[in-house]
Amino acid sequence: MAQTDKRNVLTPEALAMMDSIARTGSFAAAAREMGKVPSALTYSVRQLEDALDVLLFDRRSRQAQLTAAGQELLNEGRRLLQEIDAVANRVRRVATGWETELTIAIDDALARRALFDLFEAFYQLDAGDGSKGPPTRLKLRTEVLSGTWEALVSGQADLAIGTPPQLPGSAVHCEALGELELVFCVAPHHPLAPLEEPLSATTLVGHRVIAVADTARQLTPITAGIVPGQDVLTVPSMAVKLECLLRGLGCGGIPASMARRHIEAGRLIQKNTYQGRRMAVLHYAWRDSGGQQPGKALAWWLDKLKSPATRHALLEQHEGLIL
Repeated sequence: MAQTDKRNVLTPEALAMMDSIARTGSFAAAAREMGKVPSALTYSVRQLEDALDVLLFDRRSRQAQLTAAGQELLNEGRRLLQEIDAVANRVRRVATGWETELTIAIDDALARRALFDLFEAFYQLDAGDGSKGPPTRLKLRTEVLSGTWEALVSGQADLAIGTPPQLPGSAVHCEALGELELVFCVAPHHPLAPLEEPLSATTLVGHRVIAVADTARQLTPITAGIVPGQDVLTVPSMAVKLECLLRGLGCGGIPASMARRHIEAGRLIQKNTYQGRRMAVLHYAWRDSGGQQPGKALAWWLDKLKSPATRHALLEQHEGLIL
């Protein structure tokens, strides 16, 4: 039988019928439950069997005994019915102004703990229809430097947190997130640890620097804190960079809030360099929706980001970072 014929027979009604027969234990009981005559159910089951080219019930049993194929159809059918119900509920809820999906790009230097707190708060929201949590699916992207802008302007993200200053001509809204202090650190056993400060460019050029790769593909990548001619170990994340610094594999700058507990414990040593104090000015941004109000999910995140406490937490709450 053709694929289209299988789909015509394998309907939600047919799956519900299989569920009813299995629960009640007989065609007659299922027919009473569904308000049909037993012969109608028998005919529908035969249609299913013909379409799938399998036997769903053991004809040798007086009871409605499922075959292995019938049990598999029952299991998958119940799952599909649950998904159909979930889709229907989600569609009704999205119609109230919630986005189907919201993608958030966050710079890798920001604090995960604060971000997870925001996720928890979002999922505790009352969607307004008695359901637990909003219907919007959240998707998180971790980016580095220009990669946050690229994710936003290319349409791969709806909200970017921790972006560099706004690019000229970008059709986005941009607000200040705050300043992130970067401190230059080395392990206690690193050759730079005992040297006098500030460390000069001539001194630094002879020592490997650990750098996190900019995730931009189309925009010009940003390079920061690297002396021309210096050996570079490029890593994919700030957490990996921290581990490299702790092992003495190189030197480099990391957020002060991320380094603080390691400096206090003596696992890292902060050193002053010729570059002086380094402060990264970060923003959060979202795409222009053509004058329309943002959806409820984006509006909630933008409202939270207005809070100085939230912005401070995203910049500072690195304590408890899991490596």
